[in-house]
Amino acid sequence: MTSMSRARVARRIAAGAAYGGGGIGLAGAATVGLVLAEVQLARRRVSNGTSPHVPQADGLYGRMYAGPAVAPLRLTMLGDSTAAGQGVHRGGQTPGALLASGLAALAERPVELRTVATPGACSDDLDRQVALVLADPDPVPDICVIMVGANDVTHRMPATRSVRHLASAVRRLRTAGAEVVVGTCPDLGTIEPVRQPLRWLARRASRQLAAAQTIGAVEQGGRTVSLGDLLGPEFAENPRELFGPDSYHPSAEGYATAAMAVLPTVCASLGLWPAEEERPDASRREGFLPVARAAAEAASEAGTEVAAAMPSGPRGPWALLKRRRRRRVPEQEPAPATPSN
Repeated sequence: MTSMSRARVARRIAAGAAYGGGGIGLAGAATVGLVLAEVQLARRRVSNGTSPHVPQADGLYGRMYAGPAVAPLRLTMLGDSTAAGQGVHRGGQTPGALLASGLAALAERPVELRTVATPGACSDDLDRQVALVLADPDPVPDICVIMVGANDVTHRMPATRSVRHLASAVRRLRTAGAEVVVGTCPDLGTIEPVRQPLRWLARRASRQLAAAQTIGAVEQGGRTVSLGDLLGPEFAENPRELFGPDSYHPSAEGYATAAMAVLPTVCASLGLWPAEEERPDASRREGFLPVARAAAEAASEAGTEVAAAMPSGPRGPWALLKRRRRRRVPEQEPAPATPSN
């Protein structure tokens, strides 16, 4: 599927989500029967992880920057097992801990991490997770990171419904005053046990959903980072290094790779990224595009950020597409200083 075709599909899905449209399929309902046996085989082999348990990572990071006059930044992780960090053994290996450590080092401020992400969650669980965040008596988080979408594809949730729930979550969090970064749906076509033709369908569905997620999130004031190709060629080439023991969830190295892609956007959303890197670089094919076109391009390239730009243009809202340079995530602290309950 070309970038323009993907943009049109993503625009239709996002419009259906915004205006209450029906269930536009992710990969075409007519093909479901042809691959049903393969889906069942893949599910048995993958088993969605060996255990729903995820290590405890919540608490204070960057404690060397703490002081009576220094308020910590508040980071909250929402979404599914990828946001929670399922597949690793230590809290410091989770994406939340990696992002909190990196953010603390770059901001030179402590960071309070809270995780409400739930293994197995689809996008419709974001309503509950956002309610938990907003019901907290503590201040609203400075930054919320959402990673969701893989289970929507495997459970064949209509894309319009998936994007509607994500857009609602972004809108509620932004209205409350939090910055929001969404790591879009990863490329499920890279999962080792998945065979053809399901592999091709999973890749197509993942990219369609990622592009539609980008439109929905950006139009509500969030930023997105494409994880699809990031968790694609690199995972396919190094499955024993980047996949965990269940061949489904990332390993510690895989989560670190994803965190390095998301961290620059987290910092930029808080005004912590160098000003010279905020200007689009034409030599890296950065610039302003209609949001649907930017979403389609981002779905095809790892680590690509999309953020709202001009409020409107001849073809609707516009967005800034950035291909941020990856920086090494500072070494995470072995354990948070003050674990939360």
